[in-house]
Amino acid sequence: MTQEACFHCGEVVPENSPYVVHIQDEVKRLCCPGCEAVSNAIVLGGLESYYKFRTELPPRPELSAEEQAELAVYDAPELLQEFVSVSEEGLAETTLAIEGITCAACAWLIEHQINDLPGVEYTGVNLSAQRATLRWKLSELPLSQLLIAFKNIGYGALPWRADAQQQRQEKEQKAAIRRLIVAAIGSMQAMMFGIALEAGILASYMEQEFVLLFQWMSFLVTTPVVLYSAWPFFTSAARELKRKRLNIDVPVSLAIGLGYAASVWALVFETGELHFYAIAMFAFFLLCGRYIEMRTRHRLGQAGNAFHDLIPQAAIRLNEQGEEDYIPSRQLKKGDRILVKPGHTFPIDGVILEGHSSVNQATMTGEYLPVACHPGHRVLAGTQNIGSPLIVEVQQTGSDVRLASISRLSERALAEKPRIQTLATFIAQYFVAATLLVALTVFSAWWMIEPERAFWVTLSVLVVTCPCALALATPTALAVTNATLNRQGVLITRGHVLEGLAKATHIIFDKTGTLTEGRLELKHQIWLGDPQDARRERAVALAAALESYSEHPIARAFVGQRDPQDQVSDLQAITGQGLEGWIQGQRYRLGRADFAAPQAALTPPEQEGQWLLLADEQGPLCWFGLTDQLRPDARQAIQALQKMGLSLELLSGDQQRSVEAVAQELGIQNFTASATPERKLERLKELQAQGRQVVMVGDGVNDVPVLAGAQVSIAMGDATDLAKTSADTLLLSSRLERIPQAIQKARMTRITIAQNLAISLGYNLMALPAASMGLIPPWMAALGMTASSLVVVFNALRLHDRASEERLSEQRAQIEQQVIADSAPEAKSA
Repeated sequence: MTQEACFHCGEVVPENSPYVVHIQDEVKRLCCPGCEAVSNAIVLGGLESYYKFRTELPPRPELSAEEQAELAVYDAPELLQEFVSVSEEGLAETTLAIEGITCAACAWLIEHQINDLPGVEYTGVNLSAQRATLRWKLSELPLSQLLIAFKNIGYGALPWRADAQQQRQEKEQKAAIRRLIVAAIGSMQAMMFGIALEAGILASYMEQEFVLLFQWMSFLVTTPVVLYSAWPFFTSAARELKRKRLNIDVPVSLAIGLGYAASVWALVFETGELHFYAIAMFAFFLLCGRYIEMRTRHRLGQAGNAFHDLIPQAAIRLNEQGEEDYIPSRQLKKGDRILVKPGHTFPIDGVILEGHSSVNQATMTGEYLPVACHPGHRVLAGTQNIGSPLIVEVQQTGSDVRLASISRLSERALAEKPRIQTLATFIAQYFVAATLLVALTVFSAWWMIEPERAFWVTLSVLVVTCPCALALATPTALAVTNATLNRQGVLITRGHVLEGLAKATHIIFDKTGTLTEGRLELKHQIWLGDPQDARRERAVALAAALESYSEHPIARAFVGQRDPQDQVSDLQAITGQGLEGWIQGQRYRLGRADFAAPQAALTPPEQEGQWLLLADEQGPLCWFGLTDQLRPDARQAIQALQKMGLSLELLSGDQQRSVEAVAQELGIQNFTASATPERKLERLKELQAQGRQVVMVGDGVNDVPVLAGAQVSIAMGDATDLAKTSADTLLLSSRLERIPQAIQKARMTRITIAQNLAISLGYNLMALPAASMGLIPPWMAALGMTASSLVVVFNALRLHDRASEERLSEQRAQIEQQVIADSAPEAKSA
């Protein structure tokens, strides 16, 4: 018996398949809901003639040999060991991240198609997480063939493995969901029994034994809520009390534990009131608030969780003959040459050897504009080539790439608590102590007024004054702002930055490489030595030899000018002054005139630009004139900062004429030229002594002392490594306009934190008197406490500028399409 083929795609129709399409009063059987949806869309769109006139079935997507070779990398033993676990029976299990899943029909299609493959025993698709879990016989079906099978049915699939932090988060989320489900079911059932009992319905229309039965049923459904769902509150409170500290879980535990114990006592000894449903609802509401706060925290931290997800697992390595070989990225070593094709992501940090293209650096800098790259240009892991093929030399791999260092800096910033958060935690401890004293006072007062209500009124006081909102007020706002700024290319590496930016009154800028692009060019050369000196023709080469070991932007002006025969020995870099070294037995100095040739007392030429003097032990030899240009957004950034009421100052080690020209062009009134690092630090301390909150923006080694001394320091994305290490904040995109944006966001964060604190404290001050007077039952107190916590969380989420990110995403997509279209002719011609 032949199996029936699907009318739409030609695949075999499973037995009892319910999927059909009606065409001209005829019923055509289909294999899956995907085909049913497509075919019905064709018919309803009036295009049923497609089936009448088609000459062949739709072609199945076939992978090219190149794509299959790329997926074959996952059969490498080291990758299999990482992504696949194999049992003693030879049964392999892995989790795949699936691209393109949109609905339950996709999940159904994947499970049925993959389960039909030889050796596959189980396929389960998690629709919400867009992941699939598979178990199969590895000896019969390699992992690469599984990935190819997914591609053939139209879904991208790659091995997925959570890092340690993601694993902890998933475990925490699963446990929280289980506890929340138990609390939801228990509270609903307890509320049903409890409300009926309190309303007197059962007492009026049912026998006493049935009333007693419902009371015990309330006890049974509430007990799992208390002993399982609410158990983390008890363990947290016990841990803090053991350390002789108080946290918000102490009053929570007292409220739940005492309320439950009192209700059990009343049930067993048939005295007092039962409030099982109030206890269950309190736990449920509290768990809801904690779960929403946890999900918000996890979502905001996902950007820094698994940076390895941005790095491809496979790379194309070129051997000495130029032949291509797909290998796992982790096998790459420094000095290897790799080929990165258009649309592929760089797996390493390296330098372009051959090719011209555009690179999307949005993952690193937050900038949607592609950057033109050429031989000699540095590329970073996690960025994407969107133009033409590039041959890249590997420089850093694995945990040494810049993406990894950024992840480590982000984790450090999240681990450090700013003063305002530490203060909020400190206040919360005393608030808890005050709450316990108030509860004790309320209990004593009600015991004398109406003893039977004393306990339940005290319980309401404990619940309604629980400082959950106070504890969430600061960390939630800080987490949202950190995540938002990170996506915009502002990497905060220390915890005090947002508080410092919000209080900033004065900003100091360096010039070269900060306000200017730092791409100095050698424009002028004036020989001062003997006209017959043979070194006259080699002056640039001598200067280039001295600068070849420097990271300062000045050194870039001499790139490519060095003579390999000029070997430098005993090279010394005098910060803020210049360079000194020996070349072919002669000592040379290059830098400021008072450093290179102090005895000559020379002044720089009149022409605009930055001037360096080359001198030997006998005297000055040559002036070199360098020119630079302002960053495109420098003027707008300075104007924005001035409108915000900040005082601006320019401190530079460059000559007076050059610094003055930049200051006048940007409208900066206060500037100092020829400033040594010591003078910069001295000026910083002067401002701080006047009570100013100073932000320092720099990029060079000479800025390191003042970067370390400022309340908040900002380093440009292309700054020296030492400057980046000393700074509190990195501008990954090197866009100056990000500075006023960050300050504005920090001020908004400060306001939001103040609002959150006011909301939490205001709620407690209003609710406490009502609860103390017995006007608020425990279940209403639980609802109010949870509502205040959620208001604080949602208020903090307003700092997340989603609309701005959506606009940027649209602009990125448009620009990438345009760049690809523009570069297509170049790729074809290449």
